[in-house]
Amino acid sequence: MKNIKLFSFVFVFFLAFSCEKKIEIDKKTVFRYNETKNINSLDPIFAKDLSNIKVINQLFNGLVDMNSKLEVIPSIAKSWNISSDGKVYTFILRNDVFFHPHPDLNERNVKAKDFEYSFKRLINPNNASPGKWVFDKVDNFKAINDTVFKITLNQPFNPFLGILTMKYCSVVPKEVVESKSTEFRSSPIGTGPFKFKRWEENIKLVLRKNDKYFEKDQKGVKLPYLEAVSITFFPEKQSEFLQLIKDEIDMISGIDNSFKDEILEISGEVKNKYKESIKMLKGPFLNTEYLAFFMNSIKKEVQSPLIRKAINIGFDKNKMIKFLRNGIGKPANGGIIPIGLKGYKLNENNLYNPEKAKEYIDEYKKITNEIPSLKLTTSPEYVVFCEFIQKELEKIGLNISIEVIPGSSLRDAKANGKLDFFRASWVADYPSAENYLSLFYSKNLSPNGPNYTHFKDNFFDSTYNEIISEKIEKNNILKYQILDSIVNSRYVTVPLFYDEVVRFISKNITGMELNAINTLDLKRVEKK
Repeated sequence: MKNIKLFSFVFVFFLAFSCEKKIEIDKKTVFRYNETKNINSLDPIFAKDLSNIKVINQLFNGLVDMNSKLEVIPSIAKSWNISSDGKVYTFILRNDVFFHPHPDLNERNVKAKDFEYSFKRLINPNNASPGKWVFDKVDNFKAINDTVFKITLNQPFNPFLGILTMKYCSVVPKEVVESKSTEFRSSPIGTGPFKFKRWEENIKLVLRKNDKYFEKDQKGVKLPYLEAVSITFFPEKQSEFLQLIKDEIDMISGIDNSFKDEILEISGEVKNKYKESIKMLKGPFLNTEYLAFFMNSIKKEVQSPLIRKAINIGFDKNKMIKFLRNGIGKPANGGIIPIGLKGYKLNENNLYNPEKAKEYIDEYKKITNEIPSLKLTTSPEYVVFCEFIQKELEKIGLNISIEVIPGSSLRDAKANGKLDFFRASWVADYPSAENYLSLFYSKNLSPNGPNYTHFKDNFFDSTYNEIISEKIEKNNILKYQILDSIVNSRYVTVPLFYDEVVRFISKNITGMELNAINTLDLKRVEKK
C-alpha cells in the first residue's frame, strides 16, 4: 500500500523515446484506476477481455466508433456509404489522423492502406486472433487510394457497421508491428487519445496524453483533457474498494460481494457515509444472465414444456436482484434480448406466478406419476443464485440438485451437449439484437457455434435470415421481437436478469459517460 501512496503524489514520465528529462505531473490531471483481472496484451487483435479493451480503447481508433446511445459514429472514417444490395461499404477517411510518435514513422498520418494491412493481420491464421470471426462475412477489402477504403461482404449483414466498432478492427502501423526492435503487444503504437508510456506487467501501466489527437469537443477544444492515465493491478476487489475511499484511485468498475453490502443499501443506493466522496454511475449493460435447457436431452423433465414453464415463473426475480445483488441489474421479464437494445419487449407470461407454476408441476406429476427432479450445473461464482432458485422451486414441488464445476469445464460441457440444464450468460459482441438471436439459429449449433440449447425452428431460421439481409437494421425491430417471442413461447431458456454497468467514481470526476457495451472512454473525463 506504501507504493500506491507514493505513486498518488508524484508521477514521473519520460518526455520522449530519446529524452531523459523528467517532469512532474499534477495529480489532478491523472486518472487512476485498478484492474483486478490484469492485462495480457495491448495489441488490438487480442482485445477479447474487457480489461484489455478498456486500455486498448484509449490507445487505438478504427474506421467507426460507438457513442453512449449505441449509435455508430465517424472516427477515422469521416463518412461512408452502403451499396443498394447491402454488400459494399465504402469509407472516406480523414487525412489528419496521425500515429503516435515512433522513430520508424516520422509523424505519419493514417492511410487506407493501413486498414488493409491491419485487417489482413487480423484474419491471418498465423496470428491466432480471437477476433478473426468478425470478418467471416467479408469477401474482400482494399485501399482504393489514400483516403478511400472499400469492404465487400459475401452476403448482406446489417449489423456489420456495429461489428467494425470493436477494438479488433483498430488501425496499426506496419512499420512498428514488424519492427524487430520492439514487441507490439507491450509497446503499442496507435492513434488514440492517449499514447503508451510504460508497462511493468502485473504492477503498473502508464499512458500519456496524445497532443496530436484529432478529435475536439463541442467548443473546439482538443481532446483529451487529462494528461495521463495510471492503471495498477492489485488482484483483490476489497483492496480496490479501500483505495477508492482513500482517494488513491478514481474509479472502480462493477460490484463485488466483498464490498457490496458495505457501500450499497439493499435498495441499490450508495450508503450515506460515502455519499460525500463517492458517486455511482449505473446504466444498462448488454449482458443477459440465464439458465438454459439442452433441447436434445433424453431427460423427461427437460422435454416437458410444463416443467420448463414452471421454472420460468416459479421464483421471484425481483427478490433475487434485491437481496443477492443489492438492486444492481433488472429482472429478466422479457426474453433473451436485454434492456438497452432495440427489440427488447416485456413478456408477461414470464412474470412470477408461483400458484400457476405449482399447477404445472402437479399436472406433470399426474401425467408421469413421478416427482420431477433436475440437476442444474453452474460455476462457483453463481452458486448463490442457483441455491436461491433451488429453494424457491422446492416450494412448488420441483427438486433441483446443484452441480458446481469450474467455469472452463462448464463452457466445455455445455458446448458439447453434456448438460441437461445449466447456467449461462451472453455479453453482446456488438450492439444488435441479432447477436442474441444468433444463439438459437440452427446453423450455429454447438460446438461450432453458440447455439448451446440446440434449438431448431424452421420459421425462426427463415426470419433470422431475412433480418440479417436487410440493408437498414432499424426496420427489423418487430421481427426481433417475433423471434424472441418464439424462443420464449417454447421456454428454451430461463432469463434471470439483465446486468447493469456500474461504476463508483470520486466526486471530483466529471465527463464520464456509460454505454451498454461497458467501454471505458476517458477522452472527455476531467478531474475538478
